[in-house]
Amino acid sequence: MLGFGMERIINAFGHSIRALKHLAGNEKAVQQELTVLALAFPVGWFIAPSFGFYLAMLAALLLVLMVEILNTAIEAACNAVTREMRDEIRVAKDSGSLAVLLACIIAGGVWLYAIWLRFFV
Repeated sequence: MLGFGMERIINAFGHSIRALKHLAGNEKAVQQELTVLALAFPVGWFIAPSFGFYLAMLAALLLVLMVEILNTAIEAACNAVTREMRDEIRVAKDSGSLAVLLACIIAGGVWLYAIWLRFFV
């Protein structure tokens, strides 16, 4: 035992990496969002009006990825319970989808505002 909970932290990190590998290899939405995030690093650097704004732009895209991961977890849990589309399952899945949409709107707003500040102000 490493003490001070380090073993738990190391195990949690390993579980997180395992989940990322699975999602990146099997979930199309996560693959798309990882691609957008990878492209955002260089593109955002030229668009951002400041370094702080650059960090906010990347954080907005990380928010989308995080919400997508949670949405995938909700869908996986629902599918583990039943493949039937009961009302409760539909509400859970639709709510996860709505959360992703709202995160995308936030990220789009941040990026559009950065573009506006950089090129039109």
